[in-house]
Amino acid sequence: QVQLVESGGGLVQAGGSLRLSCAASGRTLTYFTMGWFRQAPGKEREFVAWIAWSGGVVEYAEPVKGRFTISRDDAKNTMYLQMNSLKPEDTAVYYCAAAYVVSRVSSEYDYWGQGTQITVSS
Repeated sequence: QVQLVESGGGLVQAGGSLRLSCAASGRTLTYFTMGWFRQAPGKEREFVAWIAWSGGVVEYAEPVKGRFTISRDDAKNTMYLQMNSLKPEDTAVYYCAAAYVVSRVSSEYDYWGQGTQITVSS
């Protein structure tokens, strides 16, 4: 079992930055694909970014490309999401997740954090 805990959420003005962290316990994350997803009120959960176990391969959803950066520190068993140039449409609950496969599909992720709220004011 893997337990994931997100932190770093909060309220920020449009154009601002936040960094989310996802700390894991229970197992090492070394061989997991790690992903970030988000869910806005009244909308389905959507893919944000993933990073492969090696850390050398990443993928981003189009709306966040060039603004968000995903990274991981396996020595700390932690993943990060640096979010810059935030927009009101980025407002959502952000979830970290771990998968045994490389995927942007939420159903293919096996472990999930509880989520952290990001609110971007205009």
